[in-house]
Amino acid sequence: MAAILALESISKSFGALKVADGVTLSVAAGETLGILGPNGAGKTTLFNLISGDLRADSGRVIFDAEDVTHHPPHRRCRLGIGRSYQIPQPFGAMTVFENLVAAASFGAARSEKDTYGGAVEILRETGLLSKANRLAGSLTLLDRKRLELARALATGPKVLLLDEIAGGLTEHEAGELVDEIRRIKSQGITMIWIEHVVHALLAVATCSIQIMVNFGQKLAEGAPSTVMNDPEVKRVYMGLEA
Repeated sequence: MAAILALESISKSFGALKVADGVTLSVAAGETLGILGPNGAGKTTLFNLISGDLRADSGRVIFDAEDVTHHPPHRRCRLGIGRSYQIPQPFGAMTVFENLVAAASFGAARSEKDTYGGAVEILRETGLLSKANRLAGSLTLLDRKRLELARALATGPKVLLLDEIAGGLTEHEAGELVDEIRRIKSQGITMIWIEHVVHALLAVATCSIQIMVNFGQKLAEGAPSTVMNDPEVKRVYMGLEA
């Protein structure tokens, strides 16, 4: 199956500091690729290079058969690359509903009026409909995470980038969020998910898991069960003796 998103030897440096070193990966339509790695492995940098928040020094980003390497973030978003951020930063003085309208209006280039029906459906899907008129700044961490997910969905993504969306949640809260992500996945949206909460990621990832170390270099890649049982992964990533 052809890849809907592919990175071809992507590299990025800030002076002498290399933050991505020849990263190559791909994900097919409808699949979920999981990415694990310790802090400093370059995971969020990878998302910034995909979304256009950072410009690569070399290599290519191919999305839906189009070279988007030099496209700005808003154009990539309107083509169908949606993302959440590790630390939710909603428009705190706006309501939850208004946050979704803003995301759909600017991220998907739609008129405000045309976004209302879709915004309601996304709020229902993510468990936020009863809080539609609350100020986003008053939400709990779980609901801010839900809103971060909802805003990404409001842009109408073909590929959804999830950056540690379960981070900081209790086990029960993470379980609730995973159930919501499963429902979204069932609609056929392609996902790339960076996560430290390993069991949450393993509950959703379908095509492969990639372990990243040292600024985007791969430690292991393959089927989730194979990667997580790899002796080198256990030693380096989990701190276990092989």
